[in-house]
Amino acid sequence: MGDRRIDDAYADPDLAELRTLVLRAKTGDSEAFGVLYDRYLDLVYRYIYFRVGTHALAEDLTSETFLRALRRITDFTWQGKDFAAWLVTIARNLVTDHYKSGRYRLEICTAEVFDVPLDDQHIPENAVVDRIVYTKVLQAVQALGSEQQECVMLRFIHGLSLAETALIMGKNSGAIKALQYRAVRALSRALPVDLR
Repeated sequence: MGDRRIDDAYADPDLAELRTLVLRAKTGDSEAFGVLYDRYLDLVYRYIYFRVGTHALAEDLTSETFLRALRRITDFTWQGKDFAAWLVTIARNLVTDHYKSGRYRLEICTAEVFDVPLDDQHIPENAVVDRIVYTKVLQAVQALGSEQQECVMLRFIHGLSLAETALIMGKNSGAIKALQYRAVRALSRALPVDLR
């Protein structure tokens, strides 16, 4: 048999839907862009929040990310599953610009992360242990170099693929694998034995 190539967008219904939404948004369809906004809002917000540490600033930068995406959607070139990576790249640039302004210093505020009421399924003792573990892991991630931090965040917190992470960070997949390996080893050494 001959070599059969199937367009990924037609082989995967979710990818086909995403491609259609992006193409519609590129032609000015605000409803399609609204669906994309709903689909990727949490991802972009979490990415920014982890970098800036405050809810209000994360909301502002998330809004600016989508505003820039809306303005530049006609420049977006469809290359498969990289729409999320394109949005995160915009967010990453905004966060970088924010810190380059010199008015702010990078810090993660854990108080806001934990300012969430417990639901009825959790007992206070478990919540305290979870907070301690989270704080220790967050401190270990913060002790990593900036590239390792970003790699860990994109791969493990946001669940992006190697290819998506490589696209966002401007590296090839092999470099991301090596960076991830070094980051995980550094975290392993930094975390207490009971958390490894």
